[in-house]
Amino acid sequence: MSIDDARDMLRKRITHRIMEVEEVELTAAAGRVCGEDITSPMDSPPHDRSAVDGYAVVAEDTFGASPTNPVELKLVGRIELGADPSFLPEIRRGEAVEVPTGGPIPPGANAVVPLEHARRAGDRVEVYEHVRPLQNISGRGEDYRRGDVVLRRGLLIKPWHIAALASLGFRSLRVLRRPRVAILSTGSELIEPGEEPAPGKVYNCTKPMLKVMLTSHGAEPIDLGAVPDDVKLISERISDGLRRADSVIVTGGTSVGERDLVPEVISKVGEIVAHGLAIRPGKPTGFAISSGKPIFMLSGFPVAALIGFQELVIPALELMLGCRFDPPPRIRGRLTRRIASPPGIRTYARVRVFKSGDGEISIEPLRVTGSGILSTLTRGNGLLVIPEELEGFDEGSEVEVILLSPILEGDEM
Repeated sequence: MSIDDARDMLRKRITHRIMEVEEVELTAAAGRVCGEDITSPMDSPPHDRSAVDGYAVVAEDTFGASPTNPVELKLVGRIELGADPSFLPEIRRGEAVEVPTGGPIPPGANAVVPLEHARRAGDRVEVYEHVRPLQNISGRGEDYRRGDVVLRRGLLIKPWHIAALASLGFRSLRVLRRPRVAILSTGSELIEPGEEPAPGKVYNCTKPMLKVMLTSHGAEPIDLGAVPDDVKLISERISDGLRRADSVIVTGGTSVGERDLVPEVISKVGEIVAHGLAIRPGKPTGFAISSGKPIFMLSGFPVAALIGFQELVIPALELMLGCRFDPPPRIRGRLTRRIASPPGIRTYARVRVFKSGDGEISIEPLRVTGSGILSTLTRGNGLLVIPEELEGFDEGSEVEVILLSPILEGDEM
């Protein structure tokens, strides 16, 4: 099955949604998903205010002002930041009041002359450039009107959203609870990092990576541990995960070998929708549905698991939360050598993206195969996706790459 068809089926079959909300302190809401429509409780700004440092004036008094024919106004005071607008003196024709950026506009004034367009001389102000009515004034409610929707439910909250809410006086926010995703590692060969190495054993590196990826996408990972290739144990852990979590990820045992038991077990607790995708690496990737919850079958090899997570798990989290995560950054550059791909397969090639001596972006293919070769991710910094309809790209071709980390300089590893 193509990865596009698999994603379409995933979106159609997942019915489980995160509906519970919780209230968190405002700054803790960054990176979370807004749990309700948020409306402004006030006008912002709450009063007319100056957009520049300058002099509040009656705009009509400045008409005709120029460097060779300045208009002279009487300076009658200064407004401080934080002054109560209701106690400001009214400005009359021929008068001016000094006002800082953000300071309230006194009654009678309808414009602000910037400091650089005027000169103070004792209790007089000489204006060298005219201003129009309302020029350099931020009107009451210019940012938000009382009742305006500030944030919509399902929005992924960013730092600037926090600033907007803080400007309106919010101290807390209701957000959707984090999706709980249970992770089970299968394989009799696995040992955990920190354990004493033994012949035939390998460290479980895929699960720590997936847990971090889940956390970075606002989810709460639940570690179901690791089990050997045993049908009963795998079944028990998956069932436990379905009880405790919104989704389950199982790594390893997803292919068609004698010891690849995961599809057999999952078919008994849910309906397998896709198993075996036209991608490289990650062909054994698949997913099933149990009571509307997705169960993902990802490769035990970290690179293939990363691809499966990006292409299936992230869209599932978006669907359950009703949000959209930030798309990964992309950049275009030229291939340093030819790269091939089997027809009908979408290939995710690991590449090194660097800036060459002439300032151009170069893309060096590192590896297409080898889904357990982590050095291609630590030495590289991007993924080149080769579509199914192509058999690769020639040397010098301009291609688009998904950036996993910043662009390297030519001599960086």
